[in-house]
Amino acid sequence: MSLKIRLARAGTKKRPFYRIVLADSRSPRDGKFIERLGSYDPMLPQEHKDRLVLHAERIKHWLGVGALPTDRVGRFLANAGMIKAAERSAQPEQAMPREERKKIQAERIARKKPVGAAAAAKGAPAPGKGGAAPGKGAAAPAA
Repeated sequence: MSLKIRLARAGTKKRPFYRIVLADSRSPRDGKFIERLGSYDPMLPQEHKDRLVLHAERIKHWLGVGALPTDRVGRFLANAGMIKAAERSAQPEQAMPREERKKIQAERIARKKPVGAAAAAKGAPAPGKGGAAPGKGAAAPAA
């Protein structure tokens, strides 16, 4: 059974409230869970003590057993100092302005050495190029 520490939504429409729960990864988001490990109320100000409530002892126990936090819960736990912060990737290429994206792609292509370039410089045919294709022109050896 794969265990996840994740958010389960509660509250009413336009007034979200989340429970931090331990659940089987196959169960639905707001469905059956094994244990409640805290809560998160995004409607409260950042400084409010009840905005994020974590039961640290139980969370540490389940992390030791092998439960994996989701991305958002992982950030909460990293801010609380319970786990190491996950590596966050930089801005995706598709969100960059076109000129910057073209520059980065050109640099990436320049760094990569084409497979056939070294062979072509020596005068030998590139791999997979030249010669007769099997079954065309030349007789195949009898097996």
